Amino acid sequence: MTEVGTQLDSDRRLLEFESYEDYLDSLVTFVDLGYLGNLHTARQLAELGYRCTGETLNEDTFYRRLKAVTDLLHPIYKPYILTSESVIPSGNLMQELALRERSNRLKIISTIIFIRNLTKLQFEISGYIDFSERLKKEDWLPYFQEKKKIWPCASDLAYYYWRTGKTCLNETSNYEPIIDPKLGLRFKHCHDRHFINVDPGAPSPGIYTTRLRIYNPGYEHIILYDHVLRCKS
Repeated sequence: MTEVGTQLDSDRRLLEFESYEDYLDSLVTFVDLGYLGNLHTARQLAELGYRCTGETLNEDTFYRRLKAVTDLLHPIYKPYILTSESVIPSGNLMQELALRERSNRLKIISTIIFIRNLTKLQFEISGYIDFSERLKKEDWLPYFQEKKKIWPCASDLAYYYWRTGKTCLNETSNYEPIIDPKLGLRFKHCHDRHFINVDPGAPSPGIYTTRLRIYNPGYEHIILYDHVLRCKS
């Protein structure tokens, strides 16, 4: 069973290093330098995992995890405006999303929206939307005013257009999509490394995650997955 904060505690040590080279140097010993006589070669061996019994990070993973732990432990204050603050939505979906807007902007919870819509020709478009990511990239006032309908996009976490068979899976700043041979599609949160299981037949969507079915005219199918990021022990 995964313990809360295990990945964060492990990644805290990355704050000691200013660069990937400094991280590799921490894995190199004086004995290595004595035998090899070359720091560059010693770093290469360390990067290949020969000088560490645990996980050795590649350069891309090192900087990605370093940024994640830095942002989580030392968040940069960014003022924001609650788009839904001055709006009173009438539909169930927008009422629920309005309740979640502040928590998603503050990264207290992370909501994934699953939506199935039908085009005018009755072709289905479905997908999983990272609510926090879309809040940053779009003006949500027309949505909360219910002048605009939410549609999955090819740039969202997951997208499928049944007419053409077009399928897209994308990483966001919060999630990485994973295709498991047995469990199917899951989403791994980039900060706490927990998985959100979106299989409707699964007994639970995951640790600190809840699943809520929403009924709203104009939408074929809506499910909200709320993943709690700041849990009190």
